Amino acid sequence: MAAPFRTFLDLCNTLIREINEVELTSLNFTNAVGIQKFIKDTINRGYFDICNAEDKWSFLAVGDPSNNYYGNVNVETVSGTRWYKFNTSSTGVDTDYSFIDYENVTLTEEGVSGKDAPYEVRNLHPITTEFWTKHYAVSESVDKSDTQTFGIPQRIIRSPKNDGFGLSPIPNGVYKVYFFAYSQPSELTNHGDTVVFPQQYTTVLLSRARYYLHQFKDNISQSQLADAEYKKGLRTMREQLIESFPDSMIDDRIRII
Repeated sequence: MAAPFRTFLDLCNTLIREINEVELTSLNFTNAVGIQKFIKDTINRGYFDICNAEDKWSFLAVGDPSNNYYGNVNVETVSGTRWYKFNTSSTGVDTDYSFIDYENVTLTEEGVSGKDAPYEVRNLHPITTEFWTKHYAVSESVDKSDTQTFGIPQRIIRSPKNDGFGLSPIPNGVYKVYFFAYSQPSELTNHGDTVVFPQQYTTVLLSRARYYLHQFKDNISQSQLADAEYKKGLRTMREQLIESFPDSMIDDRIRII
């Protein structure tokens, strides 16, 4: 059965009815004031509380990761080039994605033009820029014309701004670097806007918004009840929408496919 709370307007009016205030319409929604405006804000506040509760919510994934074994975004390397942008189409943006799963970054020749099977596949070990500078920079920073420092990358260097990455050692050829990326949604603005997560979980959002509404009205008992309902709903979302893998299952071996 479809959830009854389909749009931003639906969500707001659900709470407005609960406190016996005048409902909003599509015509006056943008110019809402007073308690109606406050309820709009609580819906967005609850919305981002849910989205920020987990880095790897399936509904925040860029594209459809279920269609790709290695990752939902990839960058192709250039022989002799260490540093890359996650999103080559962006300019002047510090953060392309809200979260990159550095623990599951894959290097492969599969998908590279002119490369045929069998393909070597390896997981890249994530390191910080500081760690790379301390342990690898000197040995890998000779003149770029000295290809003796090039090789098959083994490590991915995290960019402090989260807008790109480096490879260590410098790639000795063309590879595909696959990673799973996640992005935060925009706030709900227009009356017809909908949430990014499955509709059945809008009840969790309403519980969070009720918590803020009852706190505003100094109704402590009702705010505590709403908080408990929110936490219960969030646990359900985690159980159903987060696929948990123990660290022991992460395969960092080189594979030939």
